[in-house]
Amino acid sequence: MTFKLNHVHLKTKNPEMTARFYVDTLGAKYANRTTSGGLRVDLHGLLLNVSEFHQTQKRKQKYGMEHIAIETDEFDVVLGNLRAQGVNIIELIADPGLRRVCFFEGPDSVEIELMERKA
Repeated sequence: MTFKLNHVHLKTKNPEMTARFYVDTLGAKYANRTTSGGLRVDLHGLLLNVSEFHQTQKRKQKYGMEHIAIETDEFDVVLGNLRAQGVNIIELIADPGLRRVCFFEGPDSVEIELMERKA
């Protein structure tokens, strides 16, 4: 039996704005529209389905998710861009000898973890 990650689904009141955040801030690429009318973006190999609540869904729906972790080799540049955009930085961890990590807030309070790529 094999498994493969297919997507992460983000529920939001404003799919266009949320998808644009991931494209403009983190370099995601628009992939297509989903069959349910949402957007799909490719976040460096991780597909994000971005939609409003589905009217036909019977199970409980909620906005957002816990967090998404992204690794970069340009930590300082990305952190500077986040600060320039006024993005809410939740926590910055910079222990000597370890990689730097920054948690920040995306649309609908989704936490995003920016990790410094270890050399």
